[in-house]
Parts: sequence; structure tokens; C-alpha cells
Amino acid sequence: MDLAIIRKYALENAVKHDGKCVPGAIIGKLINEDNSIKNKLKEINPDLMKIIKEVNKLSLEKQTSELQKLAPELLEKKPVEERKLKDLPDVKGKVVMRFAPFPSGPLHIGNSRTAILNDEYAKKYKGKLLLVIDDTIGSEEKQIEPDAYKLIPEGLAWLGIKFSETFYKSQRLEIYYKYADELIKKEKAYVCSCSSENIHKHRELQKACNCRSQTIKENLEKWNLMFDKKTKEGAYTLRIKTSMQDPNPAFRDRVIFRISERKHPLVKNKYKVWPLLDFSWAIDDYLLGITHIIRGKELMIETEMESYIWNIFNWPHSVTLYNGLFQIEGIKLSKSKSAKEVKSGEYIGWDDPRTWSIQSLKRRGFKPEAIRNFILSLGMNPTEIVVPVENLYSENRKLIEKEANRYFFIEKPVKIKLKKVPNMKYAEAPLHPDYPKKGNRKLKLDVKNSELELFISSTDKLEKNKNYRFMHLFNFKNNEFLSKDFDPKLNTKQIHWLPIKDIINVEIMMDNGETIKGIAEADIQKVKVNDILQFERNFFARLDKKEKNKLVFWYTHK
Repeated sequence: MDLAIIRKYALENAVKHDGKCVPGAIIGKLINEDNSIKNKLKEINPDLMKIIKEVNKLSLEKQTSELQKLAPELLEKKPVEERKLKDLPDVKGKVVMRFAPFPSGPLHIGNSRTAILNDEYAKKYKGKLLLVIDDTIGSEEKQIEPDAYKLIPEGLAWLGIKFSETFYKSQRLEIYYKYADELIKKEKAYVCSCSSENIHKHRELQKACNCRSQTIKENLEKWNLMFDKKTKEGAYTLRIKTSMQDPNPAFRDRVIFRISERKHPLVKNKYKVWPLLDFSWAIDDYLLGITHIIRGKELMIETEMESYIWNIFNWPHSVTLYNGLFQIEGIKLSKSKSAKEVKSGEYIGWDDPRTWSIQSLKRRGFKPEAIRNFILSLGMNPTEIVVPVENLYSENRKLIEKEANRYFFIEKPVKIKLKKVPNMKYAEAPLHPDYPKKGNRKLKLDVKNSELELFISSTDKLEKNKNYRFMHLFNFKNNEFLSKDFDPKLNTKQIHWLPIKDIINVEIMMDNGETIKGIAEADIQKVKVNDILQFERNFFARLDKKEKNKLVFWYTHK
């Protein structure tokens, strides 16, 4: 048989399997081409194994290049994966979207979903995207974090999300007051002095309290009292009149304004009467001209309340789209929890890897395009979904794989002495196995009297009479040199190593907040801060900073 045909199929198989061809698959291809080969397998096997060995020695880049020249038709053309979002419903003219984060901390990977979807739709329809910082006073349990005013826009900018305008709800309170006045005058809202316990009780009984029958004049007087400095928190609320027989008890005469004496990070103590989320959104979505709203399914009652208020004022309705709860397997996404841990000092800051904030992902070495691609792969989905974290890692790996040079890292190093070692001054290892043009790195060796000391990890327990191979160096057994070249017949287990000299201390911040320590080869000092590398056969990491006697990395992912 023509050896070029064997080589052609060996190259094709290797390219499909990340550089390593599978003999059985090649034989199948040869039989399909010439059925008589079934009777000649013993005859052609030596040539087949020789060609496979030659092909497997080539880098993936060289295999692809040779196959392109030899048989370009066999190169698998992978279709470009287009991640298109479904069309928005009821588009009539200019699309205006909004992203409205509550500033309780930086955005995390979960929050970024709504931001990215809004951004994608705004771009798709050449519309506008507004950033509205939803900084009404919040609750005792969920308070505003002053740092969030900087961290949220910073994270959005890194994700490549641009906004036409930015608004702060805390600076729009006079607008909300105006429309609250109108509701009172339309006899659609009333000031209630009932306790929260009584409000709950009346809702359960489907019974209106006495406050509901107050005149417009009485309600306006009490509304003004809510702003009085002497009026204490909890004394009054403003409630909207719905139906006390509504199937949903929470919808029965909902509170739309309350008194809070807490100091606000931006407007300090200028205001004490604050709107609740659904009222402020009903006003702003109309005034800002929002055409389409993306929100979580848990906020359906807010949509109902917005619609109810729009109907009172005879305003057009925005279109609302819902996303189900989004979780990443094994990861707790919570801005409130992260805020607690940051304040207590358990986390090192808002970019602690355990927060899963956008800042932490950036520091770990994620690409913003990877996060966007990950989110777009989920699309708009009204059902609750739990996604493996590996899906996110896979998207990032596609972007950093080529740029990440390889280096050895050993945690918990111990010395090993090898005997009968031929004279060697250094070992060469590729910076990247698939891109030889990147060149090699050199590791100095100090062989004396046919003996060589090296560092290996204490976790590598060497068994007696078992063959091992130091990666990119040589084969050995029972601490004695066997041979230099890789030999599949030896069935060796490959282990990492480092020379005794020309090494540097390394610390790595892991994704669980723990720091691991070890040593790496001297050539790693050529890496620049922010560069991403791969500790060979371990994981990717980003160089965070260089110190006098060590390098500090942040774990990216495997």
C-alpha cells in the first residue's frame, strides 16, 4: 500500500484527536479504501506503527499544516457557532432597554446575565441601553454598599457594556413624590398608620383597614406628615388601593412608600420618605421610555404592580421578558453574603475569588468575551437552570489556550537523587506543545559523577521496579537513568521535576480562598504581570504581582 495514504489518514486522525492518532480508526479508513487490506494487516503493521510514531511526534500545528498540503479535503471544517437570541416581541420603533442593579456590592457572574442580555438586545436592534442605579434606601437586611457605585460601572465597562445614559434613583425622589400626590388626588392611594402586623392580618382576612376610607384631604395631610422631621420611622406608609379580594394576598393594597431614617450614601439625610421598587419602576419605565424589560421570574408581582399603575395613569405598557433563576453548580452567588464576609475580614476584598464578582473573575484571568459567550449560551430561559461551572471554564479555555505558555510548578517539593545519569547541561521543554514557533524554555542541570539531584513533589510516591519519566528529560527506574527518548513500550508514568538551582518561589491564590506555595522554574520570571500561563498538566493561572523573592499568581481554572 502507498505509505502516503497511511500518512494522510494518520494526520487526519491526529488532528481530530488533539495531536494523537488512534491506530484502530486508521485501519478502518484503510479498509474502506481497499477491502483487501484485511488480509494484509500483519504485512503493513510495521509501516503503520512507524508512521503513527512520526506523526505523534509532530505538534498539532505541524500536523494540521501537513494535512492541509497533503489532503485539505480531510480537514474538518467546524461550523462557526452562532449564538443568536430570539427576537424581542412587539418591537415598534426604537428599542430602549435598561439594566437596574441594586448597589449592595459589585456584580457577580449571576448578575452579569441580565446586563449582557440587555446589551445584546440593544445592539441587535440598534437601540439604547440605560444604566439605572436602583439606589432607593433598601432594607435593614439588604443595604447599599458605597463601594458599589464604583464597582458596578467598573465591572460593566470591563464586560464591554456601554450605556447611553446613567441615572440614580436617589436623585429622582421629587419625581416620585409628584406622582404619589397624583395617586392620592385620584383616590388611588392612602396613608396608612397600621402596623405591619395589622396590615398582614387585614390582608389575610381580605378586610380593608379604617385608613382606606380617609378623604383626599386627610391623606394629603398625613402624606405631608410623613416628611416631618418629628415623624418616626414606621409611623405611616403610603399604600396603593388594589383589591382586598385579590387572589394574591401580597398584591392587596401594597405599600409603595415608607419612612426610613437611615443615612443614604449619596443624598445623606436629605430624604426620609422612600419609594418601594415596583412604584419607582412604574414611574421610571414610563418616563425613560423603556420598551422592553428583562427581569427574573421572582419579580412577576412587580410587573403586575407596574401594569396596575400604568393603567391608572393611562400610560403605554413596556414589554416584560422573564428569566428563571440561574445557578452555577456548587457555587453560592450572593452579594449580601459576600458583603458580610468582606466586612468581617474573612474575604480579602470585593475581588476575593469566593465572591465570584466580575472583579474577581478578571483577577483570576477570565476574558470578558468568555463570560459573554457563556451567558449567551444560556439565552433567555424562563425556567430555572443549574449550569456546570465547567461550561464557563470551557469558554475561557478556548480564548487563553493558545496564549498560555507552559511552566513547571511543584507544591511541597522534596529532593531526589538519580544515578548513572549521562552528562547533561540543560533540558529543553517547549513553551507550548502545539505552537513550536513560541520556542523553548531551558532548565539547567548539574550532573556530577553521573549523579543528578532534582526536586519532585512529595505527592509523587515512587514505587520500586516501576518505570517513570521526568517530563521533557529522561526515563528512570529505581532512581537510575534508563533512557532519554520517550518510549511507549516502557509504559512510564510522567512526573514533574525542577532543578535544584535556578528556581523561584511561587504563591497561588486558589478559587477557594486558600493560598498554596511551591517552586517554579527560573524562566517563569519572564512572564509579565497579567499574563496567563499554564502550570504544565495542572491548571491555568494569571500572574498577579512580582515580589522580590517570589511570584504571586491567581488560579484561573483547569
